[in-house]
Amino acid sequence: MAERDIIIGIDAGTSVIKAVAFTLQGRQLGAAAVTNQYNSGQNGAATQNMDRTWADCASALRELGTRIDGLADRTAALAITAQGDGTWLVGQGNRPVGDAWLWLDARAAETTRSLAQSPADAARFTATGTALNTCQQGAQMAHMQSYFPELLDQAEVALHCKDWLYLNLTGVRATDPSEASFTFGDFRTRAYSDTVIDALGLRNRRHLLPQIIDGSRDTHPLSNSAAAQTGLRAGTPVSLGYVDMVMTALGAGVYTGTKGAACSTIGSTGVHMRAVRDDDVRLNGKSGYVICLPASRMVTQVQTNMAATLNIDWALRLAADLMSETGHPHDYADLVARIDGWLARSEPGALLYQPYVSEAGERGPMVNANARAGFIGLSAGHRFPDLIRAVVESLGMAARDCYGAMDALPHELRLTGGAARSQALRGILAACVGAPVRVSAREEAGAAGCAMMAAVAIGAYRDMESCVAEWVSPLLGAAEAPDEKLMATYAALYPAYAEARMALEPVWDRLATHRDGKSAPEINAPDTAQGGS
Repeated sequence: MAERDIIIGIDAGTSVIKAVAFTLQGRQLGAAAVTNQYNSGQNGAATQNMDRTWADCASALRELGTRIDGLADRTAALAITAQGDGTWLVGQGNRPVGDAWLWLDARAAETTRSLAQSPADAARFTATGTALNTCQQGAQMAHMQSYFPELLDQAEVALHCKDWLYLNLTGVRATDPSEASFTFGDFRTRAYSDTVIDALGLRNRRHLLPQIIDGSRDTHPLSNSAAAQTGLRAGTPVSLGYVDMVMTALGAGVYTGTKGAACSTIGSTGVHMRAVRDDDVRLNGKSGYVICLPASRMVTQVQTNMAATLNIDWALRLAADLMSETGHPHDYADLVARIDGWLARSEPGALLYQPYVSEAGERGPMVNANARAGFIGLSAGHRFPDLIRAVVESLGMAARDCYGAMDALPHELRLTGGAARSQALRGILAACVGAPVRVSAREEAGAAGCAMMAAVAIGAYRDMESCVAEWVSPLLGAAEAPDEKLMATYAALYPAYAEARMALEPVWDRLATHRDGKSAPEINAPDTAQGGS
């Protein structure tokens, strides 16, 4: 039999499912990917077919087997992470109860607002360290209980995406300490909390919460059925990773022992994280997450923007649609390649853009399902490059906004995500945050993060710290210092960005009332524009 010298990490994101092979020392050998699919519906619904998700995961593993010689015999362990939040209900015979509700689903917005205004929410926030928002399983289950109780009645267990895939791989119903504690538990104990469950009004549904297992210590064998579908060997140890946010940050360098270091993932969503001991967490306001790391007493303090590069996608697709209307269709990739040129032809800080383009609103550093994007400061002299620059700069402003809400701005920022490949964007982020940036050479940080857990679980490393020293630290690139002039520009601009965010909240609420077709609340005439001359 071949030497078992490979660990496979699976990262099942919102847009793509990746299977990545690593050596036991962390060198990437190859990868395979399958495009993910989800459906959008009325009232902000965003759902995903659970059977298709498992089939796509198995397909990615089979494809990886065609690219790596002897993969099945060489695989020492398999690990899984996936998109966070959402609700994946499983019933009798481990069959899905309909399609999963994704983190993008906005139907629980009103229920979330009601729960967040309850006096019981303060104790829930203190335990979880996590603000309630429409993405989370707790809010979605509370909404289901009020409006779709039949879904919960049919369910035997409530899982997240990675948990569903783990069930299909091993036959074990379980979740991990990270999602369990920030949704239904206490990050200090890494266990469920009755205080939290009661605050969500879900005591009668507590039986739906699965056992909690730590994939850096415990594994389960790959089942015969899963082996047949994936092409791997039955009995291969399978590790249940933590949620994708923290796995990506782990693989990219959030936890290396460097004082003041932080990690941002700039993808469809913007995720901003710093690693601290659980007794050093400072809960400011009522936003963000506290997510456990697979290391003793260590957690990540997290603020997330609902939409990061989704804002750039929107602007470019708007331009592409307009050009197509005039008979000059443009390829989206061609427009992406033009961004650096537009940035070079525009003035820094000439406009403000609020990057709240998601229909689910925003969750960091404030939680507001009604938040919406918009430009501030437009004049007749502005052109498309100015708009693109404002959109790109907003990602840096949002990062500064999020880190400021945690405690202090970082001394060094590690970057991951597709947008980190842009030198111009890295410069903007460094200047907005006021810290040098470093980019990891790790291509698939999320898959690497969960593979690291498997490496520790099977004894390839004595602890996570020794694994980080070999898998992560050597791959961090040189520090790129911020441009001092640009840093001064953004430091002067940021207060206006933050003030605009706070000032626009009542406007967003009125727009939401208008969209819903309800009667808008009365506003004092002297405080608002009335129209006319």
